[in-house]
Amino acid sequence: MSLDPDDPRPPYQQVSSSLRAAILTKKEGFEAGDKLPSGPELAKHYGVARGTVDKALDLLRGEGLIVTRQGSGSFVRERTERPVGLRPHIETAFAQPHVTIDFAGFSSETLYNAMQEPLDKIRSGRLAPESIAVRLLLPDTSAPMAVPVLVDGLRDEVALRDRARNIALTNAGGIAHSVGVLAELGLVQSATVEVKVHRASSLFKLYILNRSEAFFGFYPLRERSVTVEGDSHTFYDVTGKDTTLFHHSAGPDDASLGSQYVQQSQTWFDSVWSTIAYERQP
Repeated sequence: MSLDPDDPRPPYQQVSSSLRAAILTKKEGFEAGDKLPSGPELAKHYGVARGTVDKALDLLRGEGLIVTRQGSGSFVRERTERPVGLRPHIETAFAQPHVTIDFAGFSSETLYNAMQEPLDKIRSGRLAPESIAVRLLLPDTSAPMAVPVLVDGLRDEVALRDRARNIALTNAGGIAHSVGVLAELGLVQSATVEVKVHRASSLFKLYILNRSEAFFGFYPLRERSVTVEGDSHTFYDVTGKDTTLFHHSAGPDDASLGSQYVQQSQTWFDSVWSTIAYERQP
């Protein structure tokens, strides 16, 4: 197998991307516990130097997808219930013909950043999904919330809620624009981004990709101070960047933990979306 000469990425990134896709899609020989081909075998397979393969495997080890045992080789790691990075899974999801992403959380900032690379690949013709459907479930910041709140007496502060609203609008709007442009350019047949809000504060975030993978993490709360419109506020805030995500994927066995977790996550999301969630008021 030769690498794509038109792919601007360094060869080691192309090799890691190919192996990552095989692992995430559970290709035969790349399921949890399977031993990867040896370094020389991978170098011959991709037509690259052994050092290139070593750098590719370093990336996969860093993402928690493989483990290497001295003298035994590298093995696909059991991913269920392990903290993982979202970005490579987003990219893999966009390799499917029909992409669905459901998100529940505070602002969708992490999702916005994680989607940029696969969207760039669609614009360059390296990914070609037929449809993209994104649903964002965010908190309604028009009323007092559990968080953000002032440290002083846990009092509500409108300026902090407006700040949270602006962060959410910026990222949700960025996702809607980035996805919508693909449809305008004719690069995908269908592209939709829907946003609804609900009256619960977001203390966790959930991503569901293509109804087959779920990522869940708790928002740690931190005390922080910011200046909004010239006034300093010390408040408790969610810290999305400190959230550890746990990954569950549906498999062929509907009774497995991964399949049950994805199914229940989807059921929860759909139930909130179709009942207590509503469109944000201007």
